[in-house]
Amino acid sequence: MLVDDHSIVRDGIRLLLEQAEGLEIIDEANDGEEALEKLKSHQPDVVLMDISLPGMSGIQTTQVITRLYKSVRVLMLSMHNNEDYILRSVEAGAYGYILKDSSSDEMIKAIRMIAAGEKYYSSPVASIILSGYMQQLKKGSKQGREVQPSRLSNKEKEILQFLVDGMSSREIAERLQLSVRTVDNHRANMMRRLQVRNAAELVRIAVEEKLI
Repeated sequence: MLVDDHSIVRDGIRLLLEQAEGLEIIDEANDGEEALEKLKSHQPDVVLMDISLPGMSGIQTTQVITRLYKSVRVLMLSMHNNEDYILRSVEAGAYGYILKDSSSDEMIKAIRMIAAGEKYYSSPVASIILSGYMQQLKKGSKQGREVQPSRLSNKEKEILQFLVDGMSSREIAERLQLSVRTVDNHRANMMRRLQVRNAAELVRIAVEEKLI
């Protein structure tokens, strides 16, 4: 589903995606309220969400989608290379964030990865996410968590380093010659052991606690 209040933007994205094998646009919406109404009838695998919408913002809409539709994943599409927008999108539950000046190839790659259950943040965005959490660390927001590096295996630390570098599960699997499922299992084990809910929090803890 495409959600953008500019029809000319939706038209352009539709033309790009219709040329990609295996991708189908099942619906479009002008704003967040319309998107939520249409989701009651059918749910796409991925919602490509403009962050700046009239009325309910893309971030607010993402929060509702994440809460109500567990199988629907949101990819934020924005012109804003801005730390506040990016971190709020991550906290709202977005599976990815790419900029509107990204190439069509990157957009298609992001959609495919998110549809497969992986996160995707373009390189500048991944750097901003890490930078934002490092700033929180400097402000002393450690939240009283005690984590010992020894609780992670060497393989987990290696995978964690790649996650901090902004790599996807697929890219890590290719680098380490593992299956994507094995990498995802390692990541899930680390999240459970460190008591965090998502990859962004896992990266934050890795930096704060100097686990790598």
